Amino acid sequence: MLAECKCYARLCKHYLGIQQPDGTEMTEANYCETFADYILDEIAYGDNKYLTVEKGQENNIVYQKGDFRWERGEGEGTTSQYMLRF
Repeated sequence: MLAECKCYARLCKHYLGIQQPDGTEMTEANYCETFADYILDEIAYGDNKYLTVEKGQENNIVYQKGDFRWERGEGEGTTSQYMLRF
């Protein structure tokens, strides 16, 4: 089980929750609309508030306070699809 991600605590609307790519806790990671693989640790748990685009980033998404995707009714499935630990 992962510690609470700062993206979740700060209510970033781009946060997608915790996912397990192979269905096990060993691959558990925080995901968002910005990064294809996972949220970088310095953003998820460090002091980087992610207010500017990161070097090498392929889109222009940065922190934006708002409702989470599952609260906006976007995407397929239920909340559990995005938030495995809740």
